[in-house]
Amino acid sequence: MVVPFFDLDNDPGSNFTSLLRKVGLDPFAYGHSGDHHQIQAPHGTTVLAVRYNEGVVMAGDRRATMGSRISNREMEKVVPADRHSGVAISGTAGIAMDMIKIFQLQLEHFEKLDGRPISLEGKANQLSQLVRANLSGAMQGLAVVPIFAGYDLLRGTGRLWDFDITGGRYEEREFVATGSGGGPASTVLKVGFRPGMNVNEAINLACQALWEAADVDSATGGPDVLRSIYPVIATITANGWERREDADLATRFDVLSQQQRSQREGTAS
Repeated sequence: MVVPFFDLDNDPGSNFTSLLRKVGLDPFAYGHSGDHHQIQAPHGTTVLAVRYNEGVVMAGDRRATMGSRISNREMEKVVPADRHSGVAISGTAGIAMDMIKIFQLQLEHFEKLDGRPISLEGKANQLSQLVRANLSGAMQGLAVVPIFAGYDLLRGTGRLWDFDITGGRYEEREFVATGSGGGPASTVLKVGFRPGMNVNEAINLACQALWEAADVDSATGGPDVLRSIYPVIATITANGWERREDADLATRFDVLSQQQRSQREGTAS
């Protein structure tokens, strides 16, 4: 191997990225241009969480996409982390699923060692470290961006966090949405959120946010009546995690559909 030398006019200095480019390597070329192609893997899309007077509601659509193709119609993106917390994932599905399994195992292991559950904020910190550990994968297009929410037994209230690909965690006061349909979902949540909402109001708002996201974003799946596939929606309160039944969601989406139809026909009361 020959060590490259540069004259004064061509010296890249202390910048390692510039050095790589000088010798013909582009560290950011992967997945962007040239002969490189981004890895195709199933991606989860829209997930959200909303606070209400007794805790939090978490929700996520069921569609996974691979480019322009629907790779799975029944993916579950919202899962319990333990009894009083849950994780919702968007991003690369395979990595996200492994990350959730490790996260669940870590929480269970800590509780067995210490004899008590880790604090809710400690759980958020633990998930942040797992997201940060995937930074190299995220730089190659295999990012995982979760939402973490739960009921804080010490404070007696629901709390929620979102993350960036570097593992940065940010606590939100009212609601959060992420994924390809996170923009329209956030708009619906912002317009419809009211402090002190009860559980039915919060679930209905989550349903409406996913409905509008699916209407705008092709990667977000709405309720599939033909196949009886509905979003995963769960509540987390002092009594723990509870997933809503599909029959309940079917009724809510049917009412929402009728409301939308009435508005378009100009017959809404």
